[in-house]
Amino acid sequence: MSGQDPPTLLHLAVQSLLRDEALAISALQCLPRVLFPPLFKEAFNHGQSNILRAMVAVWPFSFLPVGTLMKTSHLETLQAVLDGVDMLRTQKVLPRGKLQVLDLRNVQHNFWDVWAGTEDGECSAEAVGKKPAVKRSPRYALRQRLKVVADLCLRFHLNEQQTYLLQWAQQRRSFIRLCCVKMQIWALPVYTVRKVLMVFQPDSIQELELNTGWSLSTLVHFVSYLDQMRNLQKLLLTRIHKNTFKVLNTPSDIQKCITKFVSQFSKLNCLQHLSMNGVYFSSEHMKQLFRYLKTPLETLSITVCKLSQLDLNSLSQSQSLHQLKHLNLRLVKLIDLYPTPFRDLLNSVAGTLQTLELEGCWMVDSQLITLLPALSQCSQLTRVNFYDNDISMAVLKDLLYHTANLNQLIQELYPAPLECYDDRGDVRVGRFAQLCPELMDTLITVRQPKRVSFATHMCHKCCQRCIYDLETRLCHCWQ
Repeated sequence: MSGQDPPTLLHLAVQSLLRDEALAISALQCLPRVLFPPLFKEAFNHGQSNILRAMVAVWPFSFLPVGTLMKTSHLETLQAVLDGVDMLRTQKVLPRGKLQVLDLRNVQHNFWDVWAGTEDGECSAEAVGKKPAVKRSPRYALRQRLKVVADLCLRFHLNEQQTYLLQWAQQRRSFIRLCCVKMQIWALPVYTVRKVLMVFQPDSIQELELNTGWSLSTLVHFVSYLDQMRNLQKLLLTRIHKNTFKVLNTPSDIQKCITKFVSQFSKLNCLQHLSMNGVYFSSEHMKQLFRYLKTPLETLSITVCKLSQLDLNSLSQSQSLHQLKHLNLRLVKLIDLYPTPFRDLLNSVAGTLQTLELEGCWMVDSQLITLLPALSQCSQLTRVNFYDNDISMAVLKDLLYHTANLNQLIQELYPAPLECYDDRGDVRVGRFAQLCPELMDTLITVRQPKRVSFATHMCHKCCQRCIYDLETRLCHCWQ
């Protein structure tokens, strides 16, 4: 005897329809609504394109989250779904079809598990953040622009599925609204990006990642599209550099390019998360950028960048940063900067800051000492990272004492003290094994920590750290 439950009548009905494709298609107009989601899901999993095409045309719900079923890209399946949309739009009467939103994003939806949750089957209301749809006549429904939602990750070139979707949407712009919530652009020429953005509704983009390697003069061609992204909440800029061509490398050219770009931040009224990784901006333009921000940021990440003293001053003076929850300055060298503005920034976010990333900032004792009073007031911190800063044993102990009231901390990453290195910068394993447990004992006398690590700089030979987290783990070179 098998330990599995016997198949339900619903499952048997679905399997019977899948075995007779012609019967399944002919029965769709009178098929009970309860059978639509499981039949569609099974037809999708088995690649039965004809059934999928016909089901989309008579889909009895306003919402179809097909993207969550797409574990891998498959052009034929996408074509079948979009063909079904074409059939829906070309019917003169709509005896059944109610589809308003086709979601191609690979995100979690409860639709397929709770598809009969409401009496009229409109399970899409919560999933798309809309009010329940008002029932309208078929004639009115024909005039509505169907919404197709997709996330788009463009890496080096358009794949065949992306190309097909964009061409399909471009040809049907009069009755299809193609919306992109999350867009990632990697190493694409700007003319390709512009062609893509002409198809989408720019105000639908909520998250944008530009990892292009563009120069400032190239970036300026993107400005007109950024201007239309009024609902943008998250912006990540990576590898934006100066122009290398001499004809474009004059100070006036650079000035115009950056000024035109940063001025657009004044129109991004929904922006909450800003990340800049390896981005070149002068101190004046950094100041302008933070002045243009109109709403408080939750996240600021500036990594692999060179900050000047004026930049640090601008950060501390920006009102848009006074409610930060996440601050990341990884691999931003602070060693030559006077830390008072940074201390002022920490004071201003003491009641909101939850994560602080200062790995690879190469701070020294005197700088960290300046920050300690402000740091001790950041009572909402859940994670701190001080790896790769040059701090002595005495100042590290002082840092740990200043965390006495930071009871929300879940993860703490601290550098091994300077006394763990010899004059050449090599790790003294014996001292590391002695001093790190001593620091841990100090912390335990202050409060009850959760996850704590003390680590050396990265080994240049094996690219590993020596780490102490209640036990000593040496890099490969010492094993």
